[in-house]
Amino acid sequence: MSDQQAVASRYASKSTRRDLWKAAIKWPMYSVAVMPALLAAGWRLGAGESVRFDQLLGFLVAAVLLLLWENLSNDLFDADTGVDSFTKLHSVVALLGQRRPVRRAAHLALALGLVLMVLLAWRSSSAVLLLVLVSCGLGYLYQGPPFRWGYQGLGEPLCWLAFGPFATAAALLVLAPLPAAESLPATELLAAAGSGIPWATALSLGSGPALATTLVLFCSHFHQVSEDAAHGKRSPVVRLGTKRAAALVPWILSLALALECAPVFQGDWPVTALLGGLGLPAGAALIRLLREHHDQPAMVRGSKFLALRFQALNGLGLSLGLALGPALGMDVISLG
Repeated sequence: MSDQQAVASRYASKSTRRDLWKAAIKWPMYSVAVMPALLAAGWRLGAGESVRFDQLLGFLVAAVLLLLWENLSNDLFDADTGVDSFTKLHSVVALLGQRRPVRRAAHLALALGLVLMVLLAWRSSSAVLLLVLVSCGLGYLYQGPPFRWGYQGLGEPLCWLAFGPFATAAALLVLAPLPAAESLPATELLAAAGSGIPWATALSLGSGPALATTLVLFCSHFHQVSEDAAHGKRSPVVRLGTKRAAALVPWILSLALALECAPVFQGDWPVTALLGGLGLPAGAALIRLLREHHDQPAMVRGSKFLALRFQALNGLGLSLGLALGPALGMDVISLG
């Protein structure tokens, strides 16, 4: 991180620093962390199955803590490479002017999140911890040394895997009831807890919303193409150029919605699942913005927030739509 960035952040006016801290906290971004659990809860309710709401709350808190770890760690990693030296005055490292407290906060968030996940896994399935550790590993591969796969343009597939099949499968297992202890011998109960990952359901349920989450990351590159390229960060937008990258956005949005509509047309999900279309206005606004201003960094700086609005409304609409199915006499078909 440059001294210029640190000074600009630390010694800005009070109102400016308040705005910078709001940007640094990035609280709207945590909708991507909670969405797998909300989707899993909506799916289980739609299938007429019970939801362990204490487990749901625990998973939501743990997911937020783990995303906090990733966000703080990414600020540290970006400070090391200097990629955000002139474009990210709201970096927590820049605002504090030092790395140590940020590193400690990141490690604390990781430790608390994993401890909570261990407790959730203890009360559900041992596979939960494995799935969460894989998701955390994918998050580290994105920016963490020596890998920094995000610099090779691989951040988007890593994001889809982490927030798609892995996080969704973990959430489904966390919310599911364990077999009754009195009906199974101890050895069989332990085996049941550690197996049976619902990959089919996780892929069907998580693929579309995870693509919406990936779109948020994709759109975060548009306003900093020259800076990324100068520091060797070959994001997809750097590789494609802003015009071709912007032309991809309608296809990404369409694919996300198609993945969510397909189970409805196949009769696996109730028609109410089409409430995922609540995100369409934000998606349309995003397409217009990038089509008209893709090469103007100041204009497209907010594109990731439009993508985030699409992701949040789409995921919440889908979750609610799945949960409402039984009220209309339409249940979700269990895929296993």
